[in-house]
Amino acid sequence: MWRQGRAAAAVFSYSENILRGNVRVGSVRCFRGGRHLVPSESATEPSAGITQNVGESPGDNSVVRLTRSFLLYSTVVAAVCSSAAAEPVFRTADIFPPGGKHVHSSSLVECPGGSLLACWFHGSGERRANDVVIQGARLPAGHRQWTAPFLMADTPGLPDCNPVLFVDRHERLWMFWIVVVANRWECSQLKYRRADSAAGPAAPSWSWQDVIVLRPGDRFRQVMKQRFEELEVDDGMWAEYAPPYHRMLLDAAADPYRRQTGWMTRIHPLTLPGGRILLPLYSDGFNASLMAVSDDDGVTWTASDPIIGLGPIQPTVVRRNDGTLVAFCRDSGDRPARVLTAQSADDGFSWSAAVDTDIPNPGSSLEVIRLADGRWLMVANDTEDRRNRLTVLLSDDGGATWPVRRQVEPADAGGRSFSYPSVIQTRDGLVHLTYSRTDDTGRCIRHCVLNTEWIENGQR
Repeated sequence: MWRQGRAAAAVFSYSENILRGNVRVGSVRCFRGGRHLVPSESATEPSAGITQNVGESPGDNSVVRLTRSFLLYSTVVAAVCSSAAAEPVFRTADIFPPGGKHVHSSSLVECPGGSLLACWFHGSGERRANDVVIQGARLPAGHRQWTAPFLMADTPGLPDCNPVLFVDRHERLWMFWIVVVANRWECSQLKYRRADSAAGPAAPSWSWQDVIVLRPGDRFRQVMKQRFEELEVDDGMWAEYAPPYHRMLLDAAADPYRRQTGWMTRIHPLTLPGGRILLPLYSDGFNASLMAVSDDDGVTWTASDPIIGLGPIQPTVVRRNDGTLVAFCRDSGDRPARVLTAQSADDGFSWSAAVDTDIPNPGSSLEVIRLADGRWLMVANDTEDRRNRLTVLLSDDGGATWPVRRQVEPADAGGRSFSYPSVIQTRDGLVHLTYSRTDDTGRCIRHCVLNTEWIENGQR
């Protein structure tokens, strides 16, 4: 009944938009899928009946309009009811065969033409391996076989890591990533490339490339100090030659150079209803996070206040119905190992202190998205010490609780690892994941397709 109720609400909302002329009817696609556009935050009230179009005079054509509207409404009813009764979908496939190179930190988008584009970093290691490059592959619309990997970015002699893909509201493709300077994460340089079109059989045709330099000011240190006081941080033992953890961070935060370097990508950006883009970033130097904020479609970027806690990094951000933004972060602090969360009430400029949730996290990346039906979906390693289990979780109360969950990849004694998921919902309502997979045959990036019916259908 719960899902039927949501289906009925979608029917009413969509049918009224048809009658108002707000929906182009060429194919029945109720949702513009993907990570980047936030669904409507308010439900549309059902219309009292089918009425004459605004601005048209009555006449013989009114019957035709009435019939056409009824047929469109019936089509949408059938489509939504069919979706509500959909069979569980679950399948996985490796994008390329496992090999000896280190492949990790994938990102996934749906292109405007319906194809998928994935990317990841590939080389003999991570920050200390100067042969690391960004590779990608495409899955054409309607196909099950990915293309052969192709080169997406290579800074000669330096490691390229942590790529993130994004399709903006103008359907331009962006790729953000870091170049690791001096083989140290805290010295990383933030770069991006942009393509006017995401379409194509292989690597995108990039039209612009630049470096993003953020300038967090003195307020960065002030907010850090305030949040540590709110959290009543206890550093345990210390000495003048070994000052407390939080005091060392405050000293580092007073240095403008350290504040401006080492901000790294991992999770998809989020576009807010007003057009603001939030690019989640984190620092291994400060063990903290912030948002790169753009109000001009990526022409300029400014730094938000930091997200401070005991190790909140690699944030993923979702928007509630009331406009509150919720960030969920990887735990890079002390035990208990838990997903951390913080909130923003001003579209991502300031954030509360990051605190523990009840979801275990072994120091591994996770991602949360808002689905077309309003529920939130999380993909995470819900263990405390290993990345040998990957789970999807559902929330119907804005991330307060996650009562529905199902294992995507099993925990076992075989030494297998499944980590760093990237997740989107495509226009057809399906959920797609890519993630790193490691076992005794090698390393690869795996692609998984599922739907919410599969998640709700019980344990695998």
